[in-house]
Amino acid sequence: MYLAKVIGSTVVPQKIPALVGKKLMLVEPITTEGAVVSGLQKVVVDAVGAGVTDTVIVSQGTSARIYFNEPNDGIDEAIVGIVDSINCD
Repeated sequence: MYLAKVIGSTVVPQKIPALVGKKLMLVEPITTEGAVVSGLQKVVVDAVGAGVTDTVIVSQGTSARIYFNEPNDGIDEAIVGIVDSINCD
């Protein structure tokens, strides 16, 4: 899992059946301080109703797919949590 900032949403009128009805969001990985990690932007499936500017937790691989009905869907990464705050001691 990693932290990311939601930087946009997508409009995808044609997609594979496994993604129909699922919201696809554009995220950018960040550090716990909110700094961009690599400048790499990713399209991920939203499992929790995140919005643009939210800080989120993104899960990858099998861990991302378990939140959806079909474990073999073409989902590699998913937003699985919306972060309210981060405390690092």
